[in-house]
This record gives sequence, structure tokens and C-alpha cells, in this order.
Amino acid sequence: MRLEVNERLADVAPQKWNALVGGGGSAFLEWEWLSSLEESGCVGARTGWLPQHLTLWEADELVGACPLYVKSHSMGEFVFDHGWADAAESGGISYFPKLLVAVPFTPATGARFLSRSAAERPAVIRTLGEALKEVCRQNGFSSAHVNFCLADEVEALGGLGFVHREGYQYQWTNPGWTSFEEYVAALKTKRRTQVRRERRELEGQRIEIETLCGDDIPDALFPVMFRLYRATIDKLYWGRQYLNRRLFDLLRERWRRRLCFVVARRRGEVVAGTFNVRKGDVLYGRYWGAFEEIRFLHFNVCYYTAIEYCLREGIGRFEPGAGGEFKHLRGFDARPTSSMHYLADPRLARAVADYLTRERQAVERHISFMDDRSALRK
Repeated sequence: MRLEVNERLADVAPQKWNALVGGGGSAFLEWEWLSSLEESGCVGARTGWLPQHLTLWEADELVGACPLYVKSHSMGEFVFDHGWADAAESGGISYFPKLLVAVPFTPATGARFLSRSAAERPAVIRTLGEALKEVCRQNGFSSAHVNFCLADEVEALGGLGFVHREGYQYQWTNPGWTSFEEYVAALKTKRRTQVRRERRELEGQRIEIETLCGDDIPDALFPVMFRLYRATIDKLYWGRQYLNRRLFDLLRERWRRRLCFVVARRRGEVVAGTFNVRKGDVLYGRYWGAFEEIRFLHFNVCYYTAIEYCLREGIGRFEPGAGGEFKHLRGFDARPTSSMHYLADPRLARAVADYLTRERQAVERHISFMDDRSALRK
């Protein structure tokens, strides 16, 4: 086998890369999404995301891979290591550049190491994990990070000296409901009343909401969705624009089958919408925007309509993204997420390992605390 570094995903044949992802793998690992980020200029040296994808070959057959980036900052990762960077710099350690195995701008759990078969997967993870450490040693990178990874990757990388960081997200899962009313009925009385009140609000506002997926999405809606994305970025002082109009054009051309847009209209004009992604049994909520501030519209478009869609389509899990404890009030419960980290400097590695031991305990206590206070009746 031979290991290669690919500076563009376009240099790897789409069918070969996607064969590793498979039908059950994360949508965000698919060639069309990752390559579109690069071709649009959202990802590249200029934006601090330099692609250096690792691929493992047996003759001309691709047997393993991981999306790898050299990062000159920590933005767009959703696993926050700014404190580590500050500590490293104060100790005379250059934290940047660093290596990152992740999906840019996407806090969604999924495989980070891809393999040709399940039988080969443990060996592929170990080989690529060792390669990350070697790249750090040979090039002077401070660290290598693997964000939002799977349990088998946590186990394998732990054996290679990576340390485990645990976080959490609020996710909706369906225990067997067949209608929106069944979901609402499962909520505790106060939350049930709240959801129904927020749903009724739209009737007086004369808002119509529709869900458009795949080929049902009209071409003219893509520039509107980009404007909605920009609307949210522009109104928040901490907002940071990662995506551009060119990306939306590329996704329209090559990735429409994965997209699911929820659009709110008043008198035929779009006033708000969400950009969602669906693959298999999971719906991922990614971007929300509104041209008008309308009471309760955010909850109806982002959550309630998406839940209705999941129930109608038999989707078992809805991941609306990072943050937002108000999701917990609507039946989204805290679920753990994992990332793995290799720190080359022994001093920094010891300090981070000690911190993560205490942080994991705090995260586990918080998840337990939130589960005890779930909006859903036991």
C-alpha cells in the first residue's frame, strides 16, 4: 500500500471516494460536498483551510482516506481549542499551523476515516492515525485533531496516543411516533402548551411553510437561500461568513439530491427558510435565515416543520446543529459527541490530557442533568 497527499479532492475520482463513503456514510463526507467547498473558494489557503487529504492506495484501488486540512486558525470547527492555543503560545509553543481531520463548518458526527471494507477499517484508521503523527513530526505541526468522529475511531486513535474530548449536542430522535400530534402529546404539559401556542401563531400571521427536497427544489430558490444565509450572518455581531454564492450554485448542479429546504412565505414572498441535508435515516439542519423578524417563525421553520418531515418520511434522527439549549425545551435531548487530539509537545499534551479528564466528567454530569429535565414525559 502507498500513502498519498492530495492538495485537491478533484484529483481523486468521485466514484472512488464515494465508494469509501458508501450509502450509509455521512453525507458531508461525500465528494460533491467537500470538493464544492474547495472549488467555490470557501476552503483553501486563503481562508485558512489548506486541503492535504490523505489517501491510501493498493495499486490503483483506493482503500482508505481522510479529509485533512492544514489550519492557520480555529474558526469553523465547532470543537473549541482557543484556550489551548493561548496556553501554547504563552508557553513558547507555536500552536498554528495545525492539522485537522474534519468536515469544514459542519458539526455533524460521522466517519472521519474511510475504508474500502469493514474488515479493513481498523487497520486503515491505525495507518492514517500514525500518518497524522508522522506529518506533525516531519513538518513541525503542533497537533492533529479529529473532530466529530465515531466510537471505533475514538478507540483506535486512543491506542495511538490521541486524547479524547467529549462534547454534546441536542438531537431529536423518534421512538416510534407516527404523527406530529403524537410527538406533541409526548411532551410535558408546559412544553406541550408552548408548542401548540407557537404553532397557532402562524395562522394569524398568514404564513405558509413548505418543504422542498431534491428535484422539487426550483433553481430560482438557491440564490434566495444564499441571501437567507447571509441575512443571519449580517445581523449577528459574531457572525462569520464561511460560504459564498458559488458554493450554492455548485450544490444546485451536483448535490441537489441531498438537500431539503424549508421555506416560509407570506403573500407568495419568501420571508424565511432553512438549508437542511438528508441522507438515510438522518436529517441535518444547517443554516437558517429570515428577511423579517416574525414571532415564533424560527421555531416553526427550523424545528416543527422539520420534525413533521421526519415523521412523514420515517426519519429516525434530526440533528439541528450545535448550540441552542432552547432546543432542549422542545424535545431535543443532549447526546454526546467525540473528538480526538494529538499534541506533539509533551508539556502541552500533559496539560490538555489533564484538562480533558475533568471536562469529560463535567460534560457527562451535564448530559445526565439535562436528561433528568427532558421536555419529554418519561
